[in-house]
Amino acid sequence: MKALKILSVIAFMALASSCSSVRVHSDYDDKTDFNQIKSYAFFKDGIDKAEISDLDKKRILNAIDAELSSRGLVKGDRPDVLINIFTKAQQRVDVYNNNYYSPWGYYGYGWGPYWGSSYNSVSTSTEGRLFIDILDANKKELIWQGTGTGYLTNTRAKKEQRIQEFVKEILKDFPPKK
Repeated sequence: MKALKILSVIAFMALASSCSSVRVHSDYDDKTDFNQIKSYAFFKDGIDKAEISDLDKKRILNAIDAELSSRGLVKGDRPDVLINIFTKAQQRVDVYNNNYYSPWGYYGYGWGPYWGSSYNSVSTSTEGRLFIDILDANKKELIWQGTGTGYLTNTRAKKEQRIQEFVKEILKDFPPKK
């Protein structure tokens, strides 16, 4: 019984810590010389199609601006690359069966608070995915793509922070080191 209790606590902590992180993946065109990229602009036609609020688009673009500027890239009218974003969101519903221990250490169903009563709880969360595409401005071809997946928040202050975390983690490997 103690081992089961310890394992459930470890599993819960692992789940809780995974909920706060962003899982990232990136891929790129091997033939591209990323050292030649000095300037960027946003690909308005693509960004307009992203199915999120204009405020969230602005938050994402500001976070991308900050990250790329910190790497010495400048926003320009004649850019080397174009930046596009795409988003997806998925609602997740988890149902938990919570059983209590009786005073005698038994686990399971019963009567009242001392006989192992049970209840179910439902938890919902939204898992979001942000794609950041970098296209060659001349050829309009994808040369780098980064994806971040993680849980979203609805509070305004935390949303801003969460978006910055997503963008920073996604762009961590840009430009790629060959």
